[in-house]
Amino acid sequence: MNELIYFFNYVVVAGSVTGCIYAMGAIGVTLIYSILRFAHFAHADMMTLGAFVVLLLTLAFPHAGDALGLPTAIVMLPLAMIFTSLVAVGIDRVFYQPLRAHGVKPIVMVIASLGVTLMLQGLIRLFSGTGAESLYVEARKAIFRIELPGVTRPIIITEPQVILFVVTLVAVIGLHLFLTRARLGKAMRAMSDNPDLARASGINTKLIITLTWVIAGSLATLAGTLLSLDVAFKPDLSFFLLLPIFAAAIVGGVGHPYGAIAGGFLVGFAETLAVFNWSVLLRPLRDSLPSWLELPNNLALVGTEYKIVVPFFILIAVLVWRPTGLFKGKVI
Repeated sequence: MNELIYFFNYVVVAGSVTGCIYAMGAIGVTLIYSILRFAHFAHADMMTLGAFVVLLLTLAFPHAGDALGLPTAIVMLPLAMIFTSLVAVGIDRVFYQPLRAHGVKPIVMVIASLGVTLMLQGLIRLFSGTGAESLYVEARKAIFRIELPGVTRPIIITEPQVILFVVTLVAVIGLHLFLTRARLGKAMRAMSDNPDLARASGINTKLIITLTWVIAGSLATLAGTLLSLDVAFKPDLSFFLLLPIFAAAIVGGVGHPYGAIAGGFLVGFAETLAVFNWSVLLRPLRDSLPSWLELPNNLALVGTEYKIVVPFFILIAVLVWRPTGLFKGKVI
């Protein structure tokens, strides 16, 4: 049971946390692609920007969450979501809208998004420096320990992880209801299916584009902040997020929001399982193994420092064998 609880703590819980982060990031990527038809490589930097804004607000008002019994970073999330959404809309108006007006090809939009990526990275490093910062300014992370009878190892879930699971569930349900019930959500789906027909039907495409950036910016802020709460804020956070969220979006099916959620959890658990030390689960069998077979101390498929290669291999495999993804999205 101790080994199974170790597996639960370091695979089930950790994989769920990673999957939630990747899912929210992939939803933003797939929404932008389904509406604007280009891969927005600056989305991971928007996640970093949202977390950085939360960090600044937390440093400015460190005790804002005391009255609610929540981390200050969570209380500051709505303000950071508004700011990041405005920045996302501004980036679209300044950089992407003029290119769309000239009818450029999607590859030009992709190159433009790479330029936006470099600008955002430079600005974040200029103001934040290069070191890691904790979003818990004066409070310690609460740790929930679940003790089981007859077992020495407890199940451990931290406060940021609990908040992450709750916020992800609320965000996913809210997005589902918006896309299926709200008039603007149905208009977004119509524009995703056929932009020309949606425009001819009287749908305000400019409003839909703005709304897409608002949703993507808000989800990016949620994902970046909750990840930084669980670990720490780093200015190079986007480097470790870009490939996994794009792999999740492509695995689930580009342009399919529900596929992005499934792809996020698939990539998250694949990473976690790849770096997990499987020899821990085999320790109870050590005495029954033959004398010539010695159980190594580490049976991880890849080292922790190389886990970024896991979404890369998943990405290549999906592009080769099933370019439309699990939910048959749009082919990039």
